[in-house]
Amino acid sequence: MINILSYPNSKSVNTFTVSQLDWLPWIAPLEPEDLTPQHYRGLVDQARSKSTYFRLLARDPDVLGARTRLDKDIFYSAGGLPRAERELAAAAVSRYNGCIYCASVHARFSIQFSKDDTDIKNLLDHGKDSEFEERNKDIVQAAVTLTESENKFDENNIIELKTSGFSDEEILDLIQASAFFNWANRLMLSLGEAAYF
Repeated sequence: MINILSYPNSKSVNTFTVSQLDWLPWIAPLEPEDLTPQHYRGLVDQARSKSTYFRLLARDPDVLGARTRLDKDIFYSAGGLPRAERELAAAAVSRYNGCIYCASVHARFSIQFSKDDTDIKNLLDHGKDSEFEERNKDIVQAAVTLTESENKFDENNIIELKTSGFSDEEILDLIQASAFFNWANRLMLSLGEAAYF
């Protein structure tokens, strides 16, 4: 039986932030002591067993394993779009979709890898129409266009990115990072909510 959870004393988050947040699931995750070798294979990294989100997804370890390997392939592979820019794309998609938790995580990663917080803070505070450095503007625009429900991203967007100096490999990384988080946000938003510790 799966328990539906509530958190009467939690403090929900309703603004975007770079602060570290908690994530409160609405469905009970597996307890650490209930994780089997199959669950750990799905988690891929044993350290993920500390996360309530990943322990919830571990209820279907095979799907979680595929999801985690895809995540690692997109965000940790060598070459192509620099990691800071992949994280910026994830933060832009998360900001557009309203996923406060994911936006905070990937905003911090983008800052960590870029050593600059100006564009990320503008994105979190004002959304996709903020002022950005030119290359970051192209990344945010492409990521949000891919996310919009009308599916407006087409060959013209590819041409614009190439004209701005993006390589084919960088464009592929940008598309993959954006598409992955467009899906991941919807999953997370349907299973719980961001809250302060």
